[in-house]
Amino acid sequence: MVARAARLADDELFPTAAAIDVADAMPSSRLDLLAGAGLYGVAGPRWAGGSELDLPALCGVVEALAGGDLATAFVWVQHHGAVRVLSGEQAPPALRDAELGPLCRGEQRAGLALPGLHPGPSSLTATASGDGWALDGTAPWVTGWGLVDLVLVAARTQDDTVVWSLVEAVERPGLTAERLVLAAANASVTVELRFAGVPVAADRVVMVTPYDPTAWTSGGDLRLNGSLALGVAGRCCRLLGGGPIDDELEACRAALDTASPRDMPAARAAASGFAVKA
Repeated sequence: MVARAARLADDELFPTAAAIDVADAMPSSRLDLLAGAGLYGVAGPRWAGGSELDLPALCGVVEALAGGDLATAFVWVQHHGAVRVLSGEQAPPALRDAELGPLCRGEQRAGLALPGLHPGPSSLTATASGDGWALDGTAPWVTGWGLVDLVLVAARTQDDTVVWSLVEAVERPGLTAERLVLAAANASVTVELRFAGVPVAADRVVMVTPYDPTAWTSGGDLRLNGSLALGVAGRCCRLLGGGPIDDELEACRAALDTASPRDMPAARAAASGFAVKA
C-alpha cells in the first residue's frame, strides 16, 4: 500500500500539486483517485474491505501522499479518524455495519470535528435531548467541507463526558460553515462549523466516553499527522537531489518514531519546522 501510494503521488498528484494548492477548492476527482487505489480503507478492518495497516505503514502512506500533494493528503487523512472510531468495540454494531464498508471503499468520505477532546473548556457542547443529543457551539477547524459526506464530531457534556457522533456534512438550519483562508493547502476547504441546537439521533451516536485531557497528546494521531510534514520535506529532498538535508529528514522521522507522548508535540513541531526549511 505504501508503494501504491508513492506511485499515485508521483504519477497523478505531484504534477498538478502547485495548481491544486492555490485553488479555491480541489475537485472531488482528486479524492476519487485515492478511493480507486483502495487508500480510503487503509485503517479499516479487512471484513469491511480495509487493509488493517499498522501505524508505521499508515505513516508511510500518509508521507507518500503528502509528498505528492499536501492539500489532497490533508483532506484524506481526516477520514481515517472516523474509520478507526467506528472499528472500535464501543461502536454500535448496526451503525458500524451500515457505515464502515462504504467508508473503507471511499464511497462515503468523512471529516473530523473534535473540539470536545481539546484541553480546557470545550467550544462544542452536547446536551441530552429526548433519546439523543443536541449540539451547540463551534468546531473551529473542520477540513474537507463540501468534499466529505460525514463529520465525526466529538462534543463534551457538562459532566465532562464526550459524545461522539456522525453528522451529515451539509449546511442546514442550525449548522453553518464559515470558510477559512489558509496560507497553504487552501484547496482543502477548511471551515469553522457553528452548531445551534443541531439534533443527533441516538442511532448516530458512535460512543460516549469519559473526557481525558491527556488523550489529545497520546501519541498515535499526532505521529500520523507528523507524516504530512515529512512528506512535504521528503519531496523537497528529492527535488534537491540529495545531500546533508537528507540526514535531517531521517533525524526528524526517527524523533517522531521514538517520541513519548510527552515529547510528541515537540517532535511534531520540529518536523514542521524542517519542512519549512526544506
